[in-house]
Amino acid sequence: MPTTNLPGLKPLLSRIIELPSISCTNPRIDQSNRAVIDQLAQWFSALGFSIEIQPLPGQENKANLIATRGKGPGGLVLAGHTDTVPCDESLWSSSPFTLAERDNRLYGLGICDMKGFFPIVIEAIRSLPLDKLQQPLIIIATADEESSMDGARALADAGKQFGRYALIGEPTGMRPVHMHKGMMMERITILGQAGHSSDPSLGHNAAESMQRVMAELMQFRGELQQQYRNELFRVPVPTLNLGCIHGGDNPNRICGQCTLEYDLRPLPGMNPEELREMIRQRLYPIAEQDQVRISVEEIFPSILPFAGEQDSELVKACVELTGNGAESVAFATEAPFLANMGMDTLVLGPGDIDQAHQPDEYLSLDRIGPMLNLLKSLVTRFCLTVQ
Repeated sequence: MPTTNLPGLKPLLSRIIELPSISCTNPRIDQSNRAVIDQLAQWFSALGFSIEIQPLPGQENKANLIATRGKGPGGLVLAGHTDTVPCDESLWSSSPFTLAERDNRLYGLGICDMKGFFPIVIEAIRSLPLDKLQQPLIIIATADEESSMDGARALADAGKQFGRYALIGEPTGMRPVHMHKGMMMERITILGQAGHSSDPSLGHNAAESMQRVMAELMQFRGELQQQYRNELFRVPVPTLNLGCIHGGDNPNRICGQCTLEYDLRPLPGMNPEELREMIRQRLYPIAEQDQVRISVEEIFPSILPFAGEQDSELVKACVELTGNGAESVAFATEAPFLANMGMDTLVLGPGDIDQAHQPDEYLSLDRIGPMLNLLKSLVTRFCLTVQ
């Protein structure tokens, strides 16, 4: 298909939004992203890119896309994820799977976070002389960032070498982000012994033990926040949020099992494995004293904190082009995976995180022009100019 046959930006955005690609830890809600991957493969193939589709191990309905044009040891990676969070359609003013324009905004699930990034990339590069690339331009589109980040893990595990620089188009409001916290989603399960509630000696109450566990976690959180602090973050300390708790089955039975799920956001320099083991060690005395079993496990593998170089070539270029200084954010991205693959990595996109993960997700139209200009400038600097 000739390049000239590719639709304009809004039809591309409309098409990408109408392809559902929800990822969720709940299998009943989780969806394939293959339709999005196949569509992107078709579009980038039309622009002369070599296409590789990488199915996720054990998940044939999930895949990454690696689209490459040009050769050389350097070059630029433009990366993002193809999945979205779940949504409640009844809370939207219009269908989340239909692109809508009103109030100088484009609405749709994934328009901001972040399927909409890929049509913007296409719009930016289609007018560039891609036949004159001096260094490769690589597009990476991943699966399951919103749940397990298995797409980024598969990419890293494959051991491939990509460009020297990588920009991830997550919603940052056009602000370069060179650092973010990590993410640990953990589960504590207490197995006690049920019995008749009229006689506490007949059992071991898991709910009462969980109360002690929660108090211990709060004390641990306070100690972490005294020990670790980074003023580059708006919330400068590590956070620990008790997210949900479930246990027992009836008021007249001693609670035999209780489960707590929590979220811990470590700062750069903090190791998730060490934090998990520290929590286990603090809970052993409770298990022994209460005669219950306590297990601590990750709900899915942790995301490491990300800390890129604040004065790297890519950061300096994006600061110059946007007029915004490099910042830190609390939310996690795939940046640690790309950075650990040897790339100078930065997170920067046109959307705002405040619009992500909620009904009526939108992208302001006035953000598109600046993002197009930024992408054109980066491709020109890192791919069309001899380094």
